[in-house]
Parts: sequence; C-alpha cells; structure tokens
Amino acid sequence: MKALIIVGIQYDFLPGGALPVKDGDAIIPLLNKLQQYFDTVIATQDWHPENHSSFASNHPGRKKFDEIYLHGAPQTLWPDYCVQCTHGAELSRLLNQNRIEAIIRKGMDPNLDSYSGFYDNDHKRSTGLLGYLKTKDVREVHVAGLAGDYSVYYTALDALREGFKAYIIEDATRSLSHESFDEAMSVFTSAGGRTVLSDAVFADHIRHK
Repeated sequence: MKALIIVGIQYDFLPGGALPVKDGDAIIPLLNKLQQYFDTVIATQDWHPENHSSFASNHPGRKKFDEIYLHGAPQTLWPDYCVQCTHGAELSRLLNQNRIEAIIRKGMDPNLDSYSGFYDNDHKRSTGLLGYLKTKDVREVHVAGLAGDYSVYYTALDALREGFKAYIIEDATRSLSHESFDEAMSVFTSAGGRTVLSDAVFADHIRHK
C-alpha cells in the first residue's frame, strides 16, 4: 500500500499568510491530481496554541527568525502562525479533501515545536500517524507540500527511519529557502530516501495497472 502525505497546505503558509512559502499555492492543483494515484491520502495540519514557545511574540526582546536555545535544543523563533481555530490554520479550500482519510494535527504542545508529521521535535510525543499507516498496511510513503525544508523534509525523514520506503515529490513541494532545501535533500537521500517528480508517480501507476 502506498500513502500520499500532504503537508501544511494551510493559509498561513500560502501567499498573504503569516509565514508564506513563495509560490506555495502553485502546487495545489498538482496535489489534487496526485491524490488519485495513492491508496491512502493523509494531510498534516499545524495546530498551535497562542502561547506556543516557538513564537517570537512569546519571547520579550526577541524578534522573528531569531535563533535561541529552548529546553536545551536550537529553536528558530517564528511569527505567530497556524494558531488553533484561526483562518490561517485552516486547510486551503482549493485543496481537494474528498480523498483525505485523516488529518494529523501537530505542534499542539506549547513547549515544543513539531516539524515532522510523526513526532514532536524531541521524538517523545507521537502524533498517531505511524500507527495509522501501520493499520493501513502502508509500506511506501510519498510526501509533498509546505515547506520542503522543514515539515516535508522531517516528515519524510521520520518515515524513512520508521522503515517505510520514503519519497519526496519535488515539483509538488515548495520551500522557504532553496539552499536549506538542497541541504535537507542531501541528508534525506544519504539516509536512503529518494526524490522524484510527479511524472514518475504517474508513470509508475500506469506500469502497475
């Protein structure tokens, strides 16, 4: 069984949002098309409380994108984004949700960031995604969405570490920084992951029909 994990297609990551990814909206039609080529489709949704410790606004004297140490680990301070029950946290209405079986919320612990769709950043708290994939007998995971150098990368890397065959669909992904995305992909592929284009997904589906 193959799963498509669609990451972070929320208004705060789209143009005009609190933490926009350049051209983030451009991948939505492709994500909609890709869904029909997978047995299981899952979406992740950042869902932060207002007092989340990754927000610069909760650190007096600090500004957005400062780097600090939080609970002994490096932490980028972000603008307030994807706050629970706000418009910015909603999945885009342009994203076809008819085939999305589950929406995995992450980043709910105010004391800890959560880039991966599987775990909080300290890997102690699970989102439940791993168990869900196992109940579906998923063996292969393709990850796409926003942002490629953060949540897409960490989700795909955790999938790989958990024993899944893991891919990142490059043309269905956009990143905050091209440089950091290239660095992340180097780590991901060195660990055994693969990057593909959507055409390869379509062609593989035709071959196995």
